[in-house]
Amino acid sequence: MRELRFIKDVISKCKFKYTIGIICIFLVDILQMVLPKILGILTDKLKSGSFTKDDLVKYAIIIIVVSFSTAVCRFCWRYNVFGVSKILEKALRERLYLQFQRLSANYYNTHKTGDLMSHATNDVDNVKVMLGQGVALISDSLLLPTAILIMMIITAGIKLTLAAFSPMIFLVIIVVANVKNIHNRINNMQEAISDLTEKTRENISGIRVVKSFAQEDEELKKFEKSNLNNKEMNLRFVRIMSMLQPFVMSVSYLTFAVTLWYGGIQVISGDITLGDFVTFAGYLLQLIWPIAALGWVTSIFQKGVVSLKRINVLMDEKPDIIDSKDCINKDNLSWKIVFKDLSFTYPGSQRPSLKDINITLENGKALAICGKTGSGKTTLINLIPRLFNVENGSLFIDDIDINKISLATLRKNIGFVPQDTILFSANIRENIDFFRGCNNDSISAAANTAKIHDNIMDFPRQYETIVGERGMNLSGGQKQRISIARALLGSPSLLILDDCLSAVDTHTEAQILEGLREAMRHRTSIIVSHRISAIKDADEIIMLDEGMIVERGTHATLLDQKGLYYELYQKQLLAEKIEGEE
Repeated sequence: MRELRFIKDVISKCKFKYTIGIICIFLVDILQMVLPKILGILTDKLKSGSFTKDDLVKYAIIIIVVSFSTAVCRFCWRYNVFGVSKILEKALRERLYLQFQRLSANYYNTHKTGDLMSHATNDVDNVKVMLGQGVALISDSLLLPTAILIMMIITAGIKLTLAAFSPMIFLVIIVVANVKNIHNRINNMQEAISDLTEKTRENISGIRVVKSFAQEDEELKKFEKSNLNNKEMNLRFVRIMSMLQPFVMSVSYLTFAVTLWYGGIQVISGDITLGDFVTFAGYLLQLIWPIAALGWVTSIFQKGVVSLKRINVLMDEKPDIIDSKDCINKDNLSWKIVFKDLSFTYPGSQRPSLKDINITLENGKALAICGKTGSGKTTLINLIPRLFNVENGSLFIDDIDINKISLATLRKNIGFVPQDTILFSANIRENIDFFRGCNNDSISAAANTAKIHDNIMDFPRQYETIVGERGMNLSGGQKQRISIARALLGSPSLLILDDCLSAVDTHTEAQILEGLREAMRHRTSIIVSHRISAIKDADEIIMLDEGMIVERGTHATLLDQKGLYYELYQKQLLAEKIEGEE
């Protein structure tokens, strides 16, 4: 099955357990043939008057042995088949999560988080059920009827067997005719639950904004609409299954009715004995279960196949950003950065975000980037760790084209503080260390440099304090400073700060900058900020406007030019003066 290609190797490793499980299912089915046969023999003995106490003891012992053996075999097949499904579930989850890590940042700009969460939960669970319970049911549904059919023919002959099975032709026709319809309805159902998951995630994530604008009722209406669609898609699936299940049971009872009529005629005419008829009826009763389970099996496999296809679409996605075949792994880069006639346009956009950028940043120097919102500041620095691809020959590190440097080499040597501060639901120590295994002294030193150590020590649990989801237990300034400490830990060769001081006051900013100056003294650094106070000491300052460099120089030379930088500086001076008077 091509859809299983991403876990085919795991299935291959587990094939022995699968085989043992299916053999045990087969043994259970064979053992179930014994009881109807015994009932038939006892019926004939009772009718003829030849039944003895020895027969009673003998057949009672046989029934006990068969029952115990059936129980052991049932345990074995459940343990093996369901155990394999859990192994496959684990492997699929891990590989799906690895794919999440492998995909480029831009993928998450175009795909909903709720949909991805649905892949990782509902879809994986459906695949697990298909490969566990589904495999067991389909094996039982194939093996048991086959064994029953053989025993029916041996017991009562071909005529009664064909008569009993004749109503099932209608069942096969109905099931086959509805397979595609079931498939489509399950697919719609999965998409509906994905949309509902996304609506829920979005609302919970933005609950503070919702409450601030008193939009609870509007959000409830949006959720109700999504929830209604989810209900309708589920009901459409329930309707078809509700139609299928009664039809399956009706066919089962019709089969039994045909058997009673035609089998009774054969008993009266002497073609078969009463014991044979009882045995045949016993087999037929056992046949009702696999027939009744046919609709259930169809549902399980259709759900599993739909979910597997949805997962495969995600697994087939190729990262936009990968290492070239001749990429360089080099740990001793000096981090001289050169932008050469660089222009960049986001995928799907018609308007370039950066145009004709030329910058040379020598090793150990500090570059500052300033400009109004939307001028391209964050885009420019995101190109250095290759969060987006650039054209060959437009960006160099130590005179090496950035596209020829491995992603691991680039990113492990960069300390990056993004504009959108992200903290994880862990304690402060783990958020700063970010599971790199650094010692407590190094973590404290980084926190001291970021001027957050004293705040941390004021917390009751200090570095063991849980920050909450996305750092909800901390202020904006505290989150930014923890993010700075995380970037400083490990002494990265290149330090990139993307407007990371916007949530702190000017006094705290001055303290942080004082600590950063020492940290930045021997490494290349890039600072993006709207505040002149944060960038005025940089070796070079560039002013961006609509993706182009419109001014460049030091703080003093830019003030002398009396351009955009000068205007921004004057506005901030005036704002500080007004704030001081208040």
